[in-house]
Amino acid sequence: MLKISPYKFSLFLIDFIILLISYYSVYFGCFFHNNWDTVSILFFVLSFVIVGIFIYNFYANNLYKLNVLLQRATQLVFIVKSYFYSTLIIVTFLFFLNFPYYSDPRLFLFIFILTSFTLISLSRLVFLRYFLGKIIKIRLPTTKVAIVGAGKSGKLLAAKLLLEDVSDFGIKLVGFYDDNLPVNSYVLDKYKVLGNVDSLVYSNGEIDEVIISIDNISYDSLLKMIEKLSNTRLIVKVNSELFKVIPEKIYTEKFGELSVINTTPTINNRLSFFLKNVFDRLAALIALILFSPFFLVIALMIKLTSKGPVFYKQDRIGLNGKVFKLYKFRSMTVFNGEDEKRKVEMIKFIKGEVTNKDKVINEQRVTSIGRILRKFSIDELPQLINVLKGHMSLVGPRPSLPYEYETYEAWQRKRTAILPGCTGVWQVYGRGQVDFKDSVIMDLYYIHNMSPWLDLKLILKTIPVLIFGRGGK
Repeated sequence: MLKISPYKFSLFLIDFIILLISYYSVYFGCFFHNNWDTVSILFFVLSFVIVGIFIYNFYANNLYKLNVLLQRATQLVFIVKSYFYSTLIIVTFLFFLNFPYYSDPRLFLFIFILTSFTLISLSRLVFLRYFLGKIIKIRLPTTKVAIVGAGKSGKLLAAKLLLEDVSDFGIKLVGFYDDNLPVNSYVLDKYKVLGNVDSLVYSNGEIDEVIISIDNISYDSLLKMIEKLSNTRLIVKVNSELFKVIPEKIYTEKFGELSVINTTPTINNRLSFFLKNVFDRLAALIALILFSPFFLVIALMIKLTSKGPVFYKQDRIGLNGKVFKLYKFRSMTVFNGEDEKRKVEMIKFIKGEVTNKDKVINEQRVTSIGRILRKFSIDELPQLINVLKGHMSLVGPRPSLPYEYETYEAWQRKRTAILPGCTGVWQVYGRGQVDFKDSVIMDLYYIHNMSPWLDLKLILKTIPVLIFGRGGK
């Protein structure tokens, strides 16, 4: 089931139409010359590809987040940024492929970008609140929002929602749900407790979106609540100190200074898993073919600098706690048995008994070539074989060792709900910078927000992390 707020869907549709109209207006107005022989199905496919690139960059640069829509200066900065990246991609695209539709591709692109940028900026910065409000009121239903938790944080969130005046975007606060207060008791102004949390599961259209904002809740209880509510038709968001690492590392929606984290996938999970699996296998196969000469060079360097095999195989925990063999280039001296020193340090790190956020390794065992391989994560490239075999995904949570998994608390084991990944939210945004609990929260954030466009965003952001060796050790 598709779960997306009406105002976001409306905005996406407006952007899409403006970009498409700009494209066709520029082409048929300046480059067509009444020659219908040059127009084919491929021409229209190309127009949708180019518009799709812009829409993706709008999404990647947070242009569909409510707090961005409420701030004109921030929104203009993100529009300029989106146009910069989109133009870069399209110029590269047109450089390698020759299309007969444009007598002067550079002039066409310049006029199209100028036209669409002007129209997009005017629609968003000048007319957005007025026209979007009218469209929602006339054509689309209002998004009815309830806050789970009537304590201090829930009241503060409600006050911020009312202060931001989000009604222009079709968002209406209807009340609170709380297990500790009686139904119909007033919490803030005219807003009262509508029921307990369990009653939300059986709500029949009265509520569209919930924001969980509960004081003094445990990780396990919060995640169970998210899971319970996510299995309904509701859009589920969270405002909690337990998730504070997410807005610290990733741009999220905000009401005032309060961050709200979406935990509801925007597309059907089955479709998302299917697209992810197809892309993973295809991309891994292509990458292995392209990198094969590089693999041979690395293999030779490993053999010349230390004794032992080229590849290192290790038991790791995969989907639903199942064990699989993970492949890496060997970066350490051969050692029979478990590295007890590393095991003790890692268990302390998982339990929060040490504050060190660096990667836990035994430095004395790292080889000279291994130090370079680990710094730039080159040692992890053979994991593409695991992706091809279906044991891993390109993007996903970090695969743990069996003894790490045994140390996990129940809520931390939820990171095995999907295939582990070669890269992920933690590797891109938190590598060497966050403690263990925060790294799990970052993985759970990915699980609840998984989509093809988020995967693409994380893969692209992994490239500079590898090039500059950020957090590698």
